[in-house]
Amino acid sequence: MKNLLFLNMVPSEDSLSLIEVQKKLEHYCAYQERCHKEVTQKLRDLGVYGNKTDTVIGRLIQENYLNETRFAESFVRGKFNIKKWGKKRLIRELKMRDISDWNIKNALKEISDKDYLDCCKSLSEKFWKSNGNSPLEIKKKKVWNALQYRGWETELIMENILRLEHQKE
Repeated sequence: MKNLLFLNMVPSEDSLSLIEVQKKLEHYCAYQERCHKEVTQKLRDLGVYGNKTDTVIGRLIQENYLNETRFAESFVRGKFNIKKWGKKRLIRELKMRDISDWNIKNALKEISDKDYLDCCKSLSEKFWKSNGNSPLEIKKKKVWNALQYRGWETELIMENILRLEHQKE
């Protein structure tokens, strides 16, 4: 642990051998799916730059430790199932990680249309009920803000708010 702290304070291309760096990054990528941007940042943190970076990343890809398609699919599944993010937020977060448009489009196929609509509906109902005694306009605003923050599409949010509003009448 002390060695890592020292290495972070004094980055040098000779700090770690290529084999040591490779092993560290294999473990880093095996622990959970990573994107190229995260791996590049980890290499910088370890004081690795230039050709060594390209060599390590190339080997990680070749040995299937690093796969952006797999990362994007895993990311979409996880954030949708656990955090209930909408497609707009998923796309934004993947773009921040420099994931290609093809991989983003492909990863979004991990979510079925039915599951997507059901999730939006249940989230809308959850936020609607959590503001039970509030005036109608405040309830609508709370549902709108909560779903928009999570990256749901405007049309879906409106459909669900109108459905909930008319359901009570």
